[in-house]
Amino acid sequence: MKRKQSIEQVRWDLALRYRLIETVTWWEGRLTTGHLVQSFGISRQQASKDINTYITEHAPKNLTYDRHLKGYVPSKAFKPLFIDDSASAYLHLLYQNNARAPHVEGLALAYAHTKVLEVPDRSIKAEVLRPLLKACRDHLRLDIDYVSLNSPEPEGRTIAPHTLVYTGMRWHVRAYCEKNREYRDFVLSRLRGVPDLWGDVTENDIAADDAWNTEVAVVIRPDERLDKAQREVIEVDFGMTEGHLVVPSRRALVKYVLQRFQIDPKNLNPNPEAQQIVVANLKELKPWLYD
Repeated sequence: MKRKQSIEQVRWDLALRYRLIETVTWWEGRLTTGHLVQSFGISRQQASKDINTYITEHAPKNLTYDRHLKGYVPSKAFKPLFIDDSASAYLHLLYQNNARAPHVEGLALAYAHTKVLEVPDRSIKAEVLRPLLKACRDHLRLDIDYVSLNSPEPEGRTIAPHTLVYTGMRWHVRAYCEKNREYRDFVLSRLRGVPDLWGDVTENDIAADDAWNTEVAVVIRPDERLDKAQREVIEVDFGMTEGHLVVPSRRALVKYVLQRFQIDPKNLNPNPEAQQIVVANLKELKPWLYD
């Protein structure tokens, strides 16, 4: 009989796969071999072997096979070994272009010499995230209780979400709000209670969200108050071509792009060395910056 390996003895590439197994199982509520195949480019046979090895050698009580769902679901005794219980691991899976990259962060076995600056994790519970993901995938409506700075008391809303968005500092869901009759952004950490899924398919899906489907370009350039040598430094810093950096975006995301570049569209820093970069096509973008 093969001896169980300690976590410290697991090969780094297997540890990445085990992180995926735990992350998807816990947060999405269903794991298939397809998740491993798509993320790591391995065969379905290898993916099945990895799942079985994870179960037999590390966590025999974590996963249960559900014949109805045709996948593994978290057992009541689920206790992660390769991830923590925050939402970061799963949410990073969603915003990274490279499917392997999310599992590098925090994995000391493979990348002990790297460090990613992390912001405090905003509280997002699995029971909140799961119905949102299902609603996005299956085009469903759901009821939520939501708070904001304008309305600190929980307020009921019926929404039809279509996309989760990571801004670099927080996660929100893009959704049609039936109360306001328009598409809006709802910060995940401001949801209260557990969303209640409706069974009917919404007519207000992603195809009807004009602000989401309209692509725009955010053009970044060095602050012209800098001298030529300083501007050249900035151009190299940001990988600019002919003094400009063109950032493809969507109308619904323009303000978040500027936030990511730490550009305040309303105020210019009096110190050009602090400002460094500005938006070259600000006039064109203004309708999408100010509500």
